[in-house]
Amino acid sequence: MKKILIVDDERITLRMTQHILATNYETICVTSGKEAIEKYKQERPDMILTDLHMPGMSGFELQNTLQDQYAEHIPVMFMTADADEETEGKGFEAGAVDFIRKPFRADVLIKRVENILKNVEKIQGLKAAAETDPMTGLLNKASSQTEIGAMCRNTRGVLMMIDLDSFKLVNDIYGHSMGDKILIRFAEIIRTAIRTNDIAGRMGGDEFIAFCQNVMDEKIIAEKTRYINEELLKSAKEFMGEDMNIPLGASVGAVLAPSEGTDFLTLYKKADKALYNVKQNGKHGHSLFVESENDKEADKQTASDIIQDMMILGERSKGKGAYSLNSDQFKLIYRFLCRVEDNYQVSNHYIIFTISPQGTDNDKVPGEIGDSFYEVVKDALRGSDVVSQNGKNHVRVILLESETMNSEMIIKRIIDNWKGKDPSGQYVVTYEMEMVKA
Repeated sequence: MKKILIVDDERITLRMTQHILATNYETICVTSGKEAIEKYKQERPDMILTDLHMPGMSGFELQNTLQDQYAEHIPVMFMTADADEETEGKGFEAGAVDFIRKPFRADVLIKRVENILKNVEKIQGLKAAAETDPMTGLLNKASSQTEIGAMCRNTRGVLMMIDLDSFKLVNDIYGHSMGDKILIRFAEIIRTAIRTNDIAGRMGGDEFIAFCQNVMDEKIIAEKTRYINEELLKSAKEFMGEDMNIPLGASVGAVLAPSEGTDFLTLYKKADKALYNVKQNGKHGHSLFVESENDKEADKQTASDIIQDMMILGERSKGKGAYSLNSDQFKLIYRFLCRVEDNYQVSNHYIIFTISPQGTDNDKVPGEIGDSFYEVVKDALRGSDVVSQNGKNHVRVILLESETMNSEMIIKRIIDNWKGKDPSGQYVVTYEMEMVKA
């Protein structure tokens, strides 16, 4: 149930407002701005409904104080008997989401509160979508860095880089759809290995990250690593059969904050060193970074902001075939290459492949056919090429620095590979090709 903090020094109005809203919402009532600040800290309500003119602290002052303390958008609606439009304008400038004039009708108040909370949900949903890895539901790379960076500056704990071992074999032997199932389950396992107040994210490919607050004992890190490996193996056999013999597992590189630093990039680099140590010594285990004199000397020689930043930006786990992007990412790459072409006259080709049923006017294909063709295209291309699925029928491709003859050879390879997948010729592949140009 949504929680509303009601603030009014007139007790009759306060109780009447609570009576109207209590059926649909959890309500907290206070009679001053000072009390409201304390209650907001304790209860963290979904919105505040406050009188504008109160002794000691006005509604405006209450909103500004909370905004300064929490540096986040706090939905506030003011109640006022003041009919002055200038007051209303001042309130909206300060960030109020709505005004309601006293005396108000119950149905009007309920509708306005309902609209405010719906808009807040919509905004939070959009924010969550922008911050979340769509496959696993964990934080994405940028949000992981932001959220964990903020946490490790102020909270002691352990930063863990968690890498899937031998994951490429899952894709190669069982296909990418099985690989996706393993990644999704792996994310679920990581969630259960940490507490609700800890943070987990996906840095890309098969690399994950987590920050566990107040964990300073290496035994706990070892236990979490053991649990992750055991659960992963159970899931792999559940999905791929008991005879699955891929050495699938997880390696964990860990570093403690603040003893090894409070800056995300510094901690990330040290966790990466620890992870490398696990990978070189049998995998499926953990390593806790402890800085040695050799590390300090090496850091003096090689550490720089640009190297650390490149490490964060770079792609750690390069999959097989072309660089696979969603539609928006593909659009950005295409526009960038148009600029490159304009200045350097390079030979980049843009191709659209279309797959459709043979001998029918209906051009729709089943989802699994479209996905299968997409994998054929992606696997037939170079790692420097770019590919994106556009619906189930179409695949977009950019071939970088490819002459026309080479491009035609690649197209032939894709069509031949698809024929190997569909020997009955049930689905036909056509294509169009042009030079990338501004």
